[in-house]
Amino acid sequence: MLIAFNKPYGVVCQFSPAGSKRTLKQYINVPGVYPAGRLDTDSEGLLLLTDDGHLQARITNPRNHVGKVYWVEVEGEVTAEHLDRLRSPLNLGDFIAAPALSARVLSPPSIWKRVPPVRFRATIPTTWIELSIAEGKNRQVRRMTAKVGLPTLRLVRMSIGGVSLQDLGIAPARWVELAETALFPWPNPKNCQNSPKKPKN
Repeated sequence: MLIAFNKPYGVVCQFSPAGSKRTLKQYINVPGVYPAGRLDTDSEGLLLLTDDGHLQARITNPRNHVGKVYWVEVEGEVTAEHLDRLRSPLNLGDFIAAPALSARVLSPPSIWKRVPPVRFRATIPTTWIELSIAEGKNRQVRRMTAKVGLPTLRLVRMSIGGVSLQDLGIAPARWVELAETALFPWPNPKNCQNSPKKPKN
C-alpha cells in the first residue's frame, strides 16, 4: 500500500502520542502504514506512507536519488548569488549538503493558506523559491536557506519522485491511496527541470 498525505502545519510525523501536538493518527486510520521519510512538524505538504518495508527503503535511501521539490517562502530578496550558492555544496557543520538539483524564484503560488499564518512584517520583503534536492536530512532545506542568508518562513513539499500534490489536488489534512507505480520511474535528478503548474486549492 502507498498513501499520499497532504500534511498540515503543526502535525508530528508519527502515530504515537506527542503531548498536546497533533499526530498522523488523527488523520490516517490505516493499520500498518508508516512514513517513508520525514517532514518537520512546522513544514507542510506531501508525505508518503507505506506498509512495505522494501518500498520505504527505496524511497528514503539517498543512493536512489529520489528528487523532492519544495516551495519555500524565505525572508529577504533572493538574488542570483543566493541561487548559485544553493546550487553548490553547502557546509552545514555536521555534513556537507549536496548541491540543489534546481533552485529558482517563484511567483507567489496560489496554494492553501497556512494555519496559523506566517507573521507579516511590512518592512521585510519575502520571496518564494522552488528548491529541488535528492537528499532529505533533518531540516535540510531550512538549514540550506539559512546558510545563504535566507531564513525560511514557510516550507511546503510539493513532490517526491513521480508523485506531485499539484497533480493529485489533495487538500491539506486529506490523503489518497496510490498505485506503487505512481512513483516510478521517478525523475532523473541529473536532468531535473521543474516547471510547475499552479496547484489546485
